[in-house]
Amino acid sequence: MDQIRIALVGYQFMGRAHSNAYRQLKFYFPELPVEPVMKVLVGRNKELTDKTAERFGWEEAEYSVEAAAARDDIDLIDITAPNDVHAELAIECAKGKKAVFCEKPLATNLEDALRARDAVKKARVINMVCHNYRRAPAIALARKMMENEDLGEIYHWRSLYLQDWAMDPSVPLVWRFQKRVAGSGSLGDLMAHSIDTAMWLMGGISKVSCTMKTFIKQRPKATSVDGGLGATGAAGTMGKVDVDDGVIALAEFANGALGTFEATRFALGHPNYNWFEINGTKGSIIFNLERMNELLYYNGADPSDRHGFRLIQTTETVHPYMGLPGGGPRYWPPAHIIGYEHTFINTVADLMMGIVEGKNPEPSFDTACKVQAVMAACEEAAKAGNWAKVPKV
Repeated sequence: MDQIRIALVGYQFMGRAHSNAYRQLKFYFPELPVEPVMKVLVGRNKELTDKTAERFGWEEAEYSVEAAAARDDIDLIDITAPNDVHAELAIECAKGKKAVFCEKPLATNLEDALRARDAVKKARVINMVCHNYRRAPAIALARKMMENEDLGEIYHWRSLYLQDWAMDPSVPLVWRFQKRVAGSGSLGDLMAHSIDTAMWLMGGISKVSCTMKTFIKQRPKATSVDGGLGATGAAGTMGKVDVDDGVIALAEFANGALGTFEATRFALGHPNYNWFEINGTKGSIIFNLERMNELLYYNGADPSDRHGFRLIQTTETVHPYMGLPGGGPRYWPPAHIIGYEHTFINTVADLMMGIVEGKNPEPSFDTACKVQAVMAACEEAAKAGNWAKVPKV
């Protein structure tokens, strides 16, 4: 196999990010034994799909996933459509024996996520969910430090994922505000990232307590064709918001550590603040996506006159994803920082190698179901006003 022929479903924000990653992949990962071929862009609106396919660099356009899944010249289907169709489209792709790459969350509820997982297992196709922040070099370094037990026994995880785009009441009722399409609000949109990162670094979560709040309960109905965040609202025509605007959860990890999670779209001044801290017996680490090339590390073994967090600039060739196999920088010289788009390039590089080697790159659909199980427990706990055990999946 010298090519992996791709069909991309969806052409909004995530479709653009994924398209850019495929276009850039071989430039930054020349050692990959395969080349991605941007074969087909799939969308329901013919005019927009045709226009976007040309703009993003896709060879052709299709107007149904069923048609793409039936094609012999497609190896991988990448799903970036709204959340409510993730599971069904993944199941359709599995029936067509295609590898499946799906944006998070895998589904709007745990039951559908499990159905999608079972479908790809039965079909024995490569599957992966896009939690791209795992591929930020600083977070990948944090994973290595956790594996090395550099922080010792872990006591605490705390995280914030703060945005502010939803604060204006005139922002229209796009799909992200509708439970039947999105599944949840800040929980599935933002906190899902924090849950995945926490479980990747710390292990499983056993139980949660949670509270959720909707601050603006009605919004103007969207009038744009695509329903994206750039949509306009119809004056006087209001619709109900039935997802959470903000969510706060407490958690106990299987290893005994305590966790706090907060996510909101109502934190004025924070357009995309994804932050976490881990505290252990030997040290602590802090990550902030808005300074994504940096990891702060506190080493408890330092002498008392050197105590303090040190800044690790994760742009050296020794850091994850930053060096070419034969030596030299993959991206740029040290401290010539990389950005958000590169987390997707790193992600699809691992996806390509997974397809070549016949192994599911992480997070697989199975791992995504574990994240979905934590979100389901959060919803249960918020509804009951009590702690909820995370279901085994």
